[in-house]
Amino acid sequence: MLRIATIGTSMITDNLIEVLNQSDRAVFVGTLSRDADRAASFTAEHGGTQPFTDLDELAASDAVDAVYIGSPNALHAPQALACIAQGKHVFVEKPFGSNRAEAQQVFEAAERAGVVALEAMRPVHDPALAAVRDLLPRLGRLRRASIRFGKYSSRYDSILSGQRTNIFDCAMASGALMDMGVYPVEAMVALFGEPESISFAPVLLDESTQALTNGPIDGAGSILARYPSYIVELAYSKISNDDLPVQFESETATLTLDSISVPAHAQISFRGKAERGSAKVMRSQEGGHVEQFDLPHCSNTMAYELEDFIAAVEAVRGGCPVSDAPAGEYGTVGTFRAMTLATLSIMDEARRQGGISFPADAGNAASQEASTSESGR
Repeated sequence: MLRIATIGTSMITDNLIEVLNQSDRAVFVGTLSRDADRAASFTAEHGGTQPFTDLDELAASDAVDAVYIGSPNALHAPQALACIAQGKHVFVEKPFGSNRAEAQQVFEAAERAGVVALEAMRPVHDPALAAVRDLLPRLGRLRRASIRFGKYSSRYDSILSGQRTNIFDCAMASGALMDMGVYPVEAMVALFGEPESISFAPVLLDESTQALTNGPIDGAGSILARYPSYIVELAYSKISNDDLPVQFESETATLTLDSISVPAHAQISFRGKAERGSAKVMRSQEGGHVEQFDLPHCSNTMAYELEDFIAAVEAVRGGCPVSDAPAGEYGTVGTFRAMTLATLSIMDEARRQGGISFPADAGNAASQEASTSESGR
């Protein structure tokens, strides 16, 4: 039985504990909050037995085997490193860190300690996305894909009313790309690998909000990713609703998907024989047909990622090397680690192009400069 504690008391932690309490392979111990009353009430409300108010206390606890980290993005890496140093497995909410360099540091520490460090990224552990991956070869030669995710956030209302929020704060390594854009970016990496290059067009919040956001930060944006024979358009937003489907286009068919975050239904439209007639109201395509696919689905898809994390930890406990531990439909802990790093590389480059920087970026730049200077002596 894997004993799991959590950091954070947000809705996403609620959702994780819901499936944790339904698992017969793990148990919820308690949660960490700086507010002692909040830690105690949240722990009791969710059936836990031991609240925590200090990170070092949690990391050193003999009652805890693994920690789910659902805190603000900027805290993910420091908290993960503290837990790993005490031999705890870590399950880190997306995005795994502020940037690739932070994630790499955590993964290397986990490898040295012989513990699992896995990103809690729902779609890449969802068998529905794996089913979509398996459908793609039926399209033939892919030419273009559009992966999108946009939901208006009530936290934007806070910004508009002059209130600070962690969700739009460079100091917390947040913003729409980090919170929403990570879904289409990581799904793209899972389906197609890392692109040759990207171009980023952000929609930055009004300059007048920067006293609240600690610098330029995005509310929406688009990324154009280039592959050798096709392109992938990524779109995301936290300041508008995006009602368009996800779409994969080949020369002979188009696959549409109802959602990238919680996919439940897919459709392939085979075009048939194209006919000329550009002035006609309807496209004329003789012999085309449509196939419908209901995808694997459950009420709380965090169940999939949690079970994959538990399976990986169990494998490591049984003597399996960390990188080789099975962790779901897409492969091993090593596979998912590479996926996380590639995703953060893309988002690092997008932020560089968009002029969006976080405190962790400056620290990593200084470290790289020192390393380069040292190697040149």
